[in-house]
Amino acid sequence: MQNIQPYVNMPDPQSPLDVEPVGGRIGAEVRGIALSRDTDESTTAAIRAALVRHKVIFFRDQQLDDRQHEALATRLGRPAPVGGGGTGFLYELNSSDGYAADIWHTDQTYVRSPPDVTMLRAVVSAKAGGDTLWANTAAAYMDLPGPLRILADNLWGIHNNTFDYAQLSGTDKDADERWQQTNRPTVMEAEHPVVRVHPATGECTLLVGFYLQRFVGLNGSDSRHLMSILQDHITRPENTVRWRWRPGDVAIWDNRSTQHRAITDYGSQLRVMKRATLAGSTPLGIDGRQSRARKPEPEAQPADSLR
Repeated sequence: MQNIQPYVNMPDPQSPLDVEPVGGRIGAEVRGIALSRDTDESTTAAIRAALVRHKVIFFRDQQLDDRQHEALATRLGRPAPVGGGGTGFLYELNSSDGYAADIWHTDQTYVRSPPDVTMLRAVVSAKAGGDTLWANTAAAYMDLPGPLRILADNLWGIHNNTFDYAQLSGTDKDADERWQQTNRPTVMEAEHPVVRVHPATGECTLLVGFYLQRFVGLNGSDSRHLMSILQDHITRPENTVRWRWRPGDVAIWDNRSTQHRAITDYGSQLRVMKRATLAGSTPLGIDGRQSRARKPEPEAQPADSLR
């Protein structure tokens, strides 16, 4: 009889939650929980464990208002205050603002300690389009050929929050500049290991993405070629999951082991999301060195509006 090998994203048989994997390597729907209620500590701990195991977890048809959304973030960790277009712990992402970005990224890698966790709630969803993709950066690392893995193990990257988003996403240049001045008035830059050791699991994950400008010791041309190779491994279809939003849906992802990308295929339809992030730990490389800030961080970091 042929042995059936378990897949990467198998649910934990010991979990008290009703968990249904969505992808073979990443993503699971958690059923039977109303996030608007105050969950007990054992349930909250089980949600945290499912998050680390599946990288991104989804909750359908929740009835959360802003206050309950912030309360949920507080139960799960230490929510970070937002600046720019946000209030309290929530940042609104509204398509009517005329700004959109559809690039693969890990949230706020331009600071020394990016968020550990991001939470996104759908307020208004497009009737068609507007999905979000996530990729498993731990699985991507494991798939690297040996020589490329050795190279990645020894690389450090410089991440920065200043980019020409309009050129990449096709948004209006003037609108993009206004958004930059409001949301990111301070230039922030950090240096991170390309291979990060996950503090909860010990997994090695790839820390690259859109905010990476170049690798330490490499010129721009060599950096771009190598970035493309690593990104191609991360975003292989096998490593990804895609979520079709409905109003009330909540997605929570482990920012330490994922990248994500919004799909801006919904034209002029209205799409409104609200986002909270949980304060993060400082990335640690396999050599034991920690990330460092290259340019000062403000007391209140502006929220990253790439969702």
